[in-house]
Order: sequence, then structure tokens, then C-alpha cells
Amino acid sequence: MADVEPAVAAAVPETQEIAAEGDAASLKAPHKLQRQWTFWYDIQSKPKPGAAWGTSLKKGYTFDTVEEFWSLYDQIFRPSKLQGNADFHLFKAGVEPKWEDPECANGGKWTVVSSRKTALDTMWLETCMALIGEQFDESQEICGVVASVRQRQDKLSLWTKTASNEAVQVDIGKKWKEVIDYNDKMVYSFHDDSRSQKPSRGGRYNV
Repeated sequence: MADVEPAVAAAVPETQEIAAEGDAASLKAPHKLQRQWTFWYDIQSKPKPGAAWGTSLKKGYTFDTVEEFWSLYDQIFRPSKLQGNADFHLFKAGVEPKWEDPECANGGKWTVVSSRKTALDTMWLETCMALIGEQFDESQEICGVVASVRQRQDKLSLWTKTASNEAVQVDIGKKWKEVIDYNDKMVYSFHDDSRSQKPSRGGRYNV
């Protein structure tokens, strides 16, 4: 596990070089996205006494082309590459994957679970492509997605901005189910519930 984080950090400059070489050679014009996105990663070792949550969260790379996304995904940001307790995040540039971030503070998340690494990889990739491809009608309401790799059960969570707007959140949840081809019940929880450590049983909304 100790060599995973250095590998992530070391690979980022390589992807920059690849992108630069491609531009210099002018092989083909890059396909620009409508906005910038940022990959984050959180390799969770034993926390130091008194350490605040999120101290192990690190920004990986910000990109704004399709080519950069595929280079980063193929080389680094594939959940099955992770072991133990670790998270990958894809969020809009300028938004940190933390409850305290102004864009996330009044939001919540849709969550699905997966017992198979291959299923998590597929759902993560489909979600990432839907986000950068602006496939959600309520794209302004979406903050990002988190893939959480755990020993017993993996999770994928889609973070949104305004938890109290049930109609919008339900529309997002229905669309996400289509994107990842998920047939079981999906639940939505408020970040406020998680902060108070008194989560609503079964989530606030479900689709």
C-alpha cells in the first residue's frame, strides 16, 4: 500500500508530458470540455492522533479535454488499482470534495454499493463520462462523484449541491441509475445528517 500514493503523484507529471507532446506534434486538436474537472485522491493509512478529517485528501490533476481525461483514467484513476481503504474523486474544478466547501455545504449524495471491483470500475467510468460530457440536465446541481474502495464493500457516491430540492435530486438520481445501469434501490442522504451522525434511515429520498 505504501507505493500507491507515490505512484499517483509520480504519474501526474507524466500525463502532463504526454499532453504537451501531443500538442507540440499537432497530431489532432484536443476535444475541449465545457468546464474544467479535477481528480482528487485519498489514500487512507492510519491517521495520526488528533489529525483532522481530510488531511490525507490530495489534489491530483485538473483537466479540460477528453484526451487528458482518458490519459489520466487509464494510467492512474481506475478504482481497481487501489487497495485497502482509498477514495478517488472527480469534482468540478474549484470545488473540494468536502462537506465544508461552499458548493457542497447544503448538499447531499446518492449512493450505490458494489461487491465487485469490475462493477465499481464500470460504474465509475460511466459516471465520469456522463459528468464531463454534461449528460445531466441539472448539471449545475452536481458537484462530483466519489469512488470508495473498501475491504468488504465498495461505494460510489454522486454529490449534489441543493439537498432540499427533492424534485431536482430525484431527477438526478433517476438519470444516474440509467447512466450506470443500476436496478436496485438507490438512496439519497443529506450531508447535514452525516455531520450530525444521525443519518435518516433509508435515506431522505430514493429512486
